[in-house]
Amino acid sequence: MQVPERNVMVSSTLTHDISVMPRGLPGFLTLPEAATGIVVFAHGSGSSRLSPRNQHVAQGLNKAGLATLLFDLLLPQEADDRRNVFNIPLLATRLEEALNWLSGSKAARMSVGLFGASTGAAAALVAAARHADEVRAVVSRGGRPDLAATALVRVKAPTLLIVGGYDDEVIRLNEAALAELHCEKRLEIVPGATHLFEEHGTLDAVIELATAWFVRFLGKGSET
Repeated sequence: MQVPERNVMVSSTLTHDISVMPRGLPGFLTLPEAATGIVVFAHGSGSSRLSPRNQHVAQGLNKAGLATLLFDLLLPQEADDRRNVFNIPLLATRLEEALNWLSGSKAARMSVGLFGASTGAAAALVAAARHADEVRAVVSRGGRPDLAATALVRVKAPTLLIVGGYDDEVIRLNEAALAELHCEKRLEIVPGATHLFEEHGTLDAVIELATAWFVRFLGKGSET
């Protein structure tokens, strides 16, 4: 999948190459015309803003009129240390920095949702717990929400957990995390999907589920 070019307009959607301050973390901010909300992505397991899966999901959300922010949670030298992939407090802090950066960006005043994959899902839930008045919805794809630990009980944002039907161990971990959440919540299992949703049509199923969730809680008519 091609990396979005700098400031390219496609079908009334503008993608900017940006740097999330204060660390200058590189990212892509995509703003559909008249977007009603923005989804910030939190990748995991050594991935980056260039993740083909997250880019594909982001494009689906853009088509539904939602803005997206994909950015690198780790600096290059940090990404070289595998331990940082599982450093949930560090990843959550980077998400919080992105939320602060958004307040001064072209996406300011938009309703905010978080989309997390793998360990990024735990970071998204920790950030959502810390910013309960700001984060309006959370979606996890093949995530490890269990790693959010004690933060789960403090999450107020409606949370959707999506897991592949063949991802048995992650299903069990998501079921345990679901029981700890006290917000509006749902677990969706995509039949025939493994952990990375590489099977035909399974990632599109994720897009459909995530889009419906975010449009419901971030779109027109949602509480602000």
